[in-house]
Amino acid sequence: MDKKDYYEVLGLKKGATDAEIKKAYRQMAKKYHPDLNPDDPEAEAKFKEVNEANDVLSDPEKKARYDQFGFAGVDPSYGAGQGTGGGGGFGGFGGFTGGFSSGDGIDLGDIFDNIFGGGFSGGSRSNPNAPRRGSDIVVSLNIKFMEACKGIVRDIEINRVETCPDCNGSGAKAGTQAKTCPDCHGSGKINVRQQTVFGTMQSTRVCTKCGGKGKIIKSVCPTCAGQGRVRSVLQREVEIPAGIDDGQTLKVQGAGDSGINGGGYGDLNIKVTVKPDDMFEREGFDVYTEIPISYMQATLGDEIVVPTIDGNVKYTVPAGTQTGTVFRLRGKGIKRLYRTDRGDQYVTVKVEVPRNLTKKQADLLKAFDDSLDDRNQASKKSFFEKMKDYLNS
Repeated sequence: MDKKDYYEVLGLKKGATDAEIKKAYRQMAKKYHPDLNPDDPEAEAKFKEVNEANDVLSDPEKKARYDQFGFAGVDPSYGAGQGTGGGGGFGGFGGFTGGFSSGDGIDLGDIFDNIFGGGFSGGSRSNPNAPRRGSDIVVSLNIKFMEACKGIVRDIEINRVETCPDCNGSGAKAGTQAKTCPDCHGSGKINVRQQTVFGTMQSTRVCTKCGGKGKIIKSVCPTCAGQGRVRSVLQREVEIPAGIDDGQTLKVQGAGDSGINGGGYGDLNIKVTVKPDDMFEREGFDVYTEIPISYMQATLGDEIVVPTIDGNVKYTVPAGTQTGTVFRLRGKGIKRLYRTDRGDQYVTVKVEVPRNLTKKQADLLKAFDDSLDDRNQASKKSFFEKMKDYLNS
């Protein structure tokens, strides 16, 4: 006799919420409770059916397996000997979650796994008790331009998973220990053979006794609720190296989440964002800035003060400097990551043209300009020579 769908048993539709399942179970359990229905075998059977349905649908893990694979996902023996009429949606295959076996009982899943690199037989064959590395953590850090140039030590807040200090990751209450599951012998999975029209089929399914963990904890650690790990928020001091650039990620090995079953810690990845500077721009490890100078300084030359990431330095602008002239300060750029050499600083000169002149100033400037000849204005001479050649061509 086929089993009745668990949702139908509780009078629900597939996809019902946890609250709906809880409410329906209470109503049905009260309706068919043996104390309210003495000497009623049918009510007793209904009561057992309701409890069985609730046992699966109230457990998130079991419910997920049932929703995907039907009864085969929660009852390893379901479909055995039923041929093509078995549950699990396809002749007792359990939704193709298991491996294949020949009529001689040979597990063809192993053969296919070797040929195709695994995954053909469905469920994972990995040891649930094997050490697994913890997850990486990604945090964002905003720093100023000068902090990126010079490097800085900052305290950052990390929300991470750590090994439970009370049970040391075992999940068992202090003074006790987890025991190997007697059904799967620690593998987390059980093999079920089924007779079908194709012969003997072998499927590998999650052990329902231990939930796939391979071990059973009778006394759960109250600190971590049997998980072996706890989440905590902590402050960590990190050193941001000189020369780091906007968008780069700094990796701190072993500062991520703790592993499982003694596995190593993951890494902490710090994604750095550098705030733009009003004075400097960066390209690689070179620094660029623009310096305004007066008309007189450009004409006669002068010693000017140039800001750098190390402070102000003096630089002599030669006489006749034109606007847009770029000069280089070697070694005044940013230190290369984890090296001692540095980039350069490029300074662009911008000659400021006088504005809002008085009549006297304008007359003096005009008289000065009239006194200039071709020797004083090489570019102007070159321009007019080119113009003359063009008009005469």
